[in-house]
Amino acid sequence: MSRKYRHISEYETEIINMVNQGLTLREIGNRLGFTHREMRDFKTRYNKKQRMVEAGKALRKKGRPPKNGNIPPSIEKLDKLAQMRYVLASKERYIKRLEMEVELMRDFLSLTERK
Repeated sequence: MSRKYRHISEYETEIINMVNQGLTLREIGNRLGFTHREMRDFKTRYNKKQRMVEAGKALRKKGRPPKNGNIPPSIEKLDKLAQMRYVLASKERYIKRLEMEVELMRDFLSLTERK
């Protein structure tokens, strides 16, 4: 009997607990109904995300950003310091983008001989 579909990220805490217990990714996949490759890819993504959070870098999802600008659920689970690092990194990225736009506009105006 197959399990009901749930995204692998919903099993995140269970998978991490099993890894900490010393189970292999293949054993964990067999217990939860995932292939070894799915488990390996999940672990790679999870480790990358953790490295970015520890470095204080903002996690960016693919696609269009949400209009409300709230903190993503994966960041809300973390401590307050990590949340603030995320917010600061997001703001720094926005400021950097605006500075680049201003520079482009100035270059354009100078090339068209306008002030």
